[in-house]
Amino acid sequence: MWLSRRIRLAGVATVSAAVFSLTLAGCSDEGAPGPGSPPPDRAGTTSKAAAPSPSPTRTHPVSEEPATIPSVRSHQAARGPGWSRTADSGVVVAKGSEALSDEGRLLAQELKLTYRGAVAAGAGDVELALAGDGAAESYTLTTSGGRVRITGPDEAGVFYGTRTLKQAVRSGGSMPEGVVRDRPDRPQRGLNLDIARKHFTAEWIEDRLREMADLKLNQLGLHFSDDQAFRIQSDSHPEVVSEQHLTKDEVRRILALADRLHITVFGEIDSPGHLGAVLRAHPQLQLRNTQGTPRRGAIDISQPDAARIIDDLLREYTALFPGAWFHVGADEYQALTVSNPAASYPQLARAAVQKYGAGATIEDLAEGWLNDRAEVVREAGKTPKAWNDGFFGGGEVTVDKGIEVEYWTGKEIGARPPVEYLAEGRRVVNLNDEFLYYVLGEPNQFTYPTGRRIYEQWTPLVLRGTRAVPEKYSAQILGGRFAVWCDLANAQTQDQVAAGIRRPLQATAQKLWDPRQPERSWQSFDQLARELG
Repeated sequence: MWLSRRIRLAGVATVSAAVFSLTLAGCSDEGAPGPGSPPPDRAGTTSKAAAPSPSPTRTHPVSEEPATIPSVRSHQAARGPGWSRTADSGVVVAKGSEALSDEGRLLAQELKLTYRGAVAAGAGDVELALAGDGAAESYTLTTSGGRVRITGPDEAGVFYGTRTLKQAVRSGGSMPEGVVRDRPDRPQRGLNLDIARKHFTAEWIEDRLREMADLKLNQLGLHFSDDQAFRIQSDSHPEVVSEQHLTKDEVRRILALADRLHITVFGEIDSPGHLGAVLRAHPQLQLRNTQGTPRRGAIDISQPDAARIIDDLLREYTALFPGAWFHVGADEYQALTVSNPAASYPQLARAAVQKYGAGATIEDLAEGWLNDRAEVVREAGKTPKAWNDGFFGGGEVTVDKGIEVEYWTGKEIGARPPVEYLAEGRRVVNLNDEFLYYVLGEPNQFTYPTGRRIYEQWTPLVLRGTRAVPEKYSAQILGGRFAVWCDLANAQTQDQVAAGIRRPLQATAQKLWDPRQPERSWQSFDQLARELG
């Protein structure tokens, strides 16, 4: 009997201790979460670091990561109710952070809240603040005590925090308790749009900007000059502009929206190839072989007037686009696709020798053309970009290393494996045509890319085909863009293009923000994408 009584007393003591422990835990439901771990490594080398796992209480379970695209890099779970909109909720900016008023107003409009400006945060509010010295575009989102506070070292980072909050509310109805610490893996993340072969309205482009912003994409490249058309109003050479085009006022409207959404828009005037629209107005500059046969889209770079007209256009449009970059093309110069370029185009061969010496070739002349056009862009205070097949190796002329290599192919004449560009110390942007090229009508063995293939197989290190370059080059790969090319312009309508690129663009955004193997399965990602719209 004494033994059984001792057992009963021990059981009571155990239960009492457990109840006391749960009571203490329950008292801390609304407390602020503790400090979290630093963001995990970049470039797909590790899996997500496991956040602390507090025990659930009787009133609130442990929070789960918010469901967003792209997914957040780090979420510290906590016990608490999270944040949901109430009748009294509003958006405020911290004192000294009035520069965030645009971000605050937009978020308030999207979540149907009141924007109250630079006042103290109250119960149920969302507060935005510029704070900290973290990486560019990074942010911290803290949900505690029925409030949300989003901080970042720059306006872009805080803006991306508002995108996380917006998506969390849309996918789950609320923002989970805890702390999100988030940052992009690559600085350049975007969409490239061929508006030369197919006219897209300003309104359609603005809709894409809004979609891009929610995906934390920050770059839009506009390829607006090609053989088929020249699609932006020109004051310096109005004779080259096609009937259907964007006016400069429409472009400025696009640029103003992009600026509010922290997206940089830059233009591209491709030369010395892809200039058919310009050459229709200036046929005397068309490249012709010894029989007088014109070469489609190719300008005769031995003629001084060729450089003058292209530089006129570059100066005009670098002034129109205020962003940090401008694209000068340089791909697929048709003079170099024949079996003997020097025999077919002796004027180019003579110009090369005259300018660069006895050993110079037409490839050297083309690279010199690229350097000269890039210098015009630099004079406008911008970084030039050019397609990788305009960079040749081993000649008398070397393309300036300040030009960013836009790597799209290893198949064209002049194209080399990506490691060769990286080994030269060049900075590269990924537009791998195996994964990231949406070519209307699917000509030349192109097929429409799928979001699943990008999500499961592509990373920024996969520059050509399906094989990644060595990790040691990761820092030289600045990011990537999903590209729409309109080779068969009537194969799809504007609406069909928008629908067709939606899932691939979402997958691209995920892998540019965080290239590691995603924790979500493709099926789960696809379902989330449907919920987010």
